[in-house]
Amino acid sequence: MYAREVEDRELTFGVSGKLIRNVLVMYDRQTESLWSQLLGESVAGDMQGTKLEFLPSWHTTWGQWKEMHPETLALRKGFRGGRDPYVGYYQSNSAGVIGETFRDDRLATKEFVIGVEIDGTAIAYPFRVLSSEQMVNDTVAGQDILVVFYRQNGTGVVYDRRVGDETLSFEISSENPFTLRDLETGSTWNALTGQATSGKMAGSSLERIKSTIVFWFGWKDFHTDTLVYGLDIS
Repeated sequence: MYAREVEDRELTFGVSGKLIRNVLVMYDRQTESLWSQLLGESVAGDMQGTKLEFLPSWHTTWGQWKEMHPETLALRKGFRGGRDPYVGYYQSNSAGVIGETFRDDRLATKEFVIGVEIDGTAIAYPFRVLSSEQMVNDTVAGQDILVVFYRQNGTGVVYDRRVGDETLSFEISSENPFTLRDLETGSTWNALTGQATSGKMAGSSLERIKSTIVFWFGWKDFHTDTLVYGLDIS
């Protein structure tokens, strides 16, 4: 998810019908520049090289979202006949419309990963690894990050572990899987919002790090030198 304001100008976007390595390409109606969904960057036109501001979002179930935000509004998707037309695509092993650009068999073609890229270093956190670990204190390109995953609903978020001048390490609370505890101060944190709810750090918030939940074939085609957590590093 990205903000639509760019250089004090509000843009509106549409689907161009184009793909770059099987990833959606958008266009803005004001300049007709093309934008990569995955990169959040204009790849052609007057805005080429311009980046969109990342906005934190959640990939989760409708039930989990309603629990967090009971007054939420929802977009009616309006599938004909009530059937999601993409079901067959998700169930197949095909690598998108145009196939893989680069072959990499470290993971299955359509295995879901949480992709993170920091200062040119890319790393993929496979769902199957996170399903057993659920939380990872990691360091990528010198930045201390926290990856949190809930296999029950496929929710994954990534945070900066630094709060002020202190770098924290976390564990999952034994009492509530959606609650974290930092080892340095013993404060408790809401894992889905990154907010400290009690203890010395109460009122503090963890900063979200840009991450993408994506098929393996889409991630590695854009990040050919990506690391894979649980295989290349652990």
